[in-house]
Formats: sequence, C-alpha cells, structure tokens
Amino acid sequence: MSIRILDADEAKRLAPQLGDILADCVNAGASVGFMLPFSREDGTTFFDDVAAKVASGETLLLCAFQGDEPVGTVQVHLVTTPNQPHRADIAKMLVLSSARRMGNAEALMLAAEEAASKVGRTILVLDTVTASAADRLYTKLGWLRVGEIPDYALWPQGGLCPTTVFYKRVG
Repeated sequence: MSIRILDADEAKRLAPQLGDILADCVNAGASVGFMLPFSREDGTTFFDDVAAKVASGETLLLCAFQGDEPVGTVQVHLVTTPNQPHRADIAKMLVLSSARRMGNAEALMLAAEEAASKVGRTILVLDTVTASAADRLYTKLGWLRVGEIPDYALWPQGGLCPTTVFYKRVG
C-alpha cells in the first residue's frame, strides 16, 4: 500500500476510480452526504468537482493505492477565512469494501494529518456517524470527541443518524 497526495491532473484522471470508491461506500450504507440510488457516474461527477478544488488550492486530495489501483481516499479542506488560516476540515474518508481492515483508513488519516500540518494547519476538525468504525478509528488515533448531534444526517437509504464531531491538534 502507498499513499499519495494527488495533483489536479491526477485527481481528474482518477475521478472514475475514485467515483467507484465513493459509489461502493454509499451503496454499502455509508452516510457520507449522498442518497441512494448512487452510481459510478455520480461518484465521478463528485470527484471531477474535487479535482477543481485541488486545482484552486482549496483541497488536498490523498489516495491510498494497492499497486496502481486506488483503494481509498480522504480530503483535507483548507479553511481560507481570514480568522482561521490555521484550521482544516477532514472529509470523505473512504475505503473500498474489499480493501478494509488492511490499514488503509489509518494510513490515510495519518497522511492527511501530516499533509495538513505541512501546509500550516494546526487544528483539524471532522464529523462521522456516531458509533461507526470510523468513530472508533478516530478515537484510536487520538482525535478528541467534541460531542454528538442527534438526527444530523440521513442514511443513504433514508432514516436519521447521529453524528459525532471530533478535533485534533497537529504540527
């Protein structure tokens, strides 16, 4: 496994494969902002937009590879408001179902923390479904729980789910 920060051209080129990862996660029930039905094309469109944000410098896009195949991804959204140049949001930490429990998620998160720190971000924020595997991973990696928001989002198939907000100091 290897982790790379993608430039805008590589993000655009890999958008279909990254879209496959997103579609796999949504179709498996992950509450990551999308509803069913969700297709590969929907995922590709989403990652085309992310590639544009990478090009503009708003987002760092990291990708986990097994050989040459993308198996996971995470985004670091660089907050650019004048009073928060030290903060970033972690978003869309996704790993293919077939590549889970192999260390990809942990490696992606550690790489995202390092990448954020290298561009001067010292406080990171994220949210995730309460009591999920991701919730347990973030706790294991030293993220601090701020609190839980009930009925924050919908599951892809419908129905409300709670979300937990975390933060971590880096750098």
